[in-house]
Amino acid sequence: MSKPTTYAQALNAALRDSIREDDSVLVFGEDVGTLGGVFRITDGLTKEFGEERCFDTPLAEAGIVGFAIGLCTQGFRPVIEMQFDAFGYPAFEQVVSHVAKMRNRTRGALTLPMVIRYPYAGGIGGVEHHCDSSEGYYVHTPGLHVVTPSTPADAYSLLREAIASPDPVIFMEPKSLYWSKAELDLPTKTEPFGKAAVRREGSDVTLITYGPQVPHALKAAEVAAAEEDWSVEVIDLRTLVPFDDETVMASVRKTGRAVVLAEAQGFAGMGAEIAARISERCFHSLAAPVLRVSGLDIPYPPPILEHSYLPGVDRILDTIERLQWDDEPDLTHGPASQQSVRA
Repeated sequence: MSKPTTYAQALNAALRDSIREDDSVLVFGEDVGTLGGVFRITDGLTKEFGEERCFDTPLAEAGIVGFAIGLCTQGFRPVIEMQFDAFGYPAFEQVVSHVAKMRNRTRGALTLPMVIRYPYAGGIGGVEHHCDSSEGYYVHTPGLHVVTPSTPADAYSLLREAIASPDPVIFMEPKSLYWSKAELDLPTKTEPFGKAAVRREGSDVTLITYGPQVPHALKAAEVAAAEEDWSVEVIDLRTLVPFDDETVMASVRKTGRAVVLAEAQGFAGMGAEIAARISERCFHSLAAPVLRVSGLDIPYPPPILEHSYLPGVDRILDTIERLQWDDEPDLTHGPASQQSVRA
């Protein structure tokens, strides 16, 4: 029987089921044992399975990832947690130089079936180093899968798939969604890696997003329909690598207009890649240029300014309006991320 399940509980269930079903799965990281992690994603795992299956590590991210690499070579499937997204930067060299390249370096003889979990993005009133959106670094690194679920069902299903994968997975969890709920009957299986989800059908504009901005995209589409009679199709990418060109391009060819929404900074980010792919593949179907809505090109601000930094419904609607009803959209004022919000 289905019951209300939070995003965090879905992740916890996925870890618990994976540990129970596969003796090679190990969970470790900073404070994930007795405490159950800062966000309690690993709550109860040490008590149920013992310290040999879920345990704490020293505060040394490079060492944590290096240790996981060694465990993979001995037949284990480590699932490690970076306490906050930006805390993973000390381990970046290990991820880029070794985790991502091992299969290629050994001509397929050695794979690294590991998952690195990153609580990421803002919306929780956190301070610098606690709210980064660093997906751009990882999608730019060949050899990694990059996953960012937006629903409890996807959180469970995609984490199970990530743990079972023979290749390394960067699993990015939007912190602002940990307390979101849905009716779930666990275990559940959603679409696999590489398949986007059309969260809302529409005919006027395609709004492409992922992770923490999916709820904002859906809210904007709801307001657009109610107040402006705009029909907005919302696509949740779910996985950034592999990328679902088929679903995205089919939608854009149908609507003729596209807005890309991402919480990360706009310059040279994932949103720019998506916009470029759409422009290359759908040029003759576009009635207007592809526009982007993003965070600002600044370091993450103090909590009191967070609302001004983050994309939101007003900024999304402003951008859709520029595409949808202007015969000649005003594109002279820079990225949508820099525009003032609706009055």
